[in-house]
Amino acid sequence: MKTVYTIRPIIISDEPFLWEMLYHAVYVPSGEQPFPREIIYKPEIKKYVENWGMPDDSGFISSHGKTPIGAVWLRKFTENDKSYGFLDDTTPELSIALLPMYRGKGIGTALLKQIFITASERYTSICLSVSLENPARRLYEKTGFLPVKREGDSIIMLKHLNNGQLATP
Repeated sequence: MKTVYTIRPIIISDEPFLWEMLYHAVYVPSGEQPFPREIIYKPEIKKYVENWGMPDDSGFISSHGKTPIGAVWLRKFTENDKSYGFLDDTTPELSIALLPMYRGKGIGTALLKQIFITASERYTSICLSVSLENPARRLYEKTGFLPVKREGDSIIMLKHLNNGQLATP
């Protein structure tokens, strides 16, 4: 059965759900135990959501009925406060997560397409960091992200955007 969902812009009051999505965005290799929830409060992780609503923050929430089920968001970082996928001060980093039961249903692809359209109005490219083993890597490749740098067991990927239009289908 197809999951019916809606997509809307993130608002300030969505920050608690973004913290939940941040936890789900942390990749756990197959067969490994999930990390304790406190991991999202480590300085290198919490920076993706903490104080949500800064001028360059943007993103979307997907909901099934009134229940939020996923999110995609962008945040810019600086040379002095680098993120995992940091490339430069002008390229925002993408984060995305869905509740486990909603993965593999096309919702992540729809969220990505929405953020590509709106991000292309402000940026020429966006980036992300993904574990080499993370199955989501295939989704990123399918939607036009290209590997640009390896960092340990992860890669930083870049997607070029095109004047409000999807650069790739």
